[in-house]
Amino acid sequence: MVRLEDARRVIAAAEKKAQELGQPMNIAVADAGGNLVAHVRMDGAWLGSVDISIKKAFTARAFDIATQELAKFAQPGGPFYGIHASNEGKVMIFAGGVPLKKNGKVVGAVGVSGGTGEQDHGVATAGATAF
Repeated sequence: MVRLEDARRVIAAAEKKAQELGQPMNIAVADAGGNLVAHVRMDGAWLGSVDISIKKAFTARAFDIATQELAKFAQPGGPFYGIHASNEGKVMIFAGGVPLKKNGKVVGAVGVSGGTGEQDHGVATAGATAF
């Protein structure tokens, strides 16, 4: 279970990493059902990335895999090519979505958007580590 206090801790760690990078981000935390628990849009973060961060969290939870990894399988000719069109367009295959695990089981996810793929993944990983 991902409680609000858990989500706040994840967001705080992700925000700290984003500040270290000097890159404002949108940070979303989802529960085991892929539902939004909390979201923050840092000052100066792109408005268009709000939706992307939420969908990255959903995707990481829906498939229990980092979106960066899912993207590798979703390229033309790959076994999951076209997956981004599933789930009514809620699947994001950009780096920045990372599952949250407790005792080895995925119980939620964090999604980050606003920087490069590498930055988004790094910020999401910092948040997941704090979980």
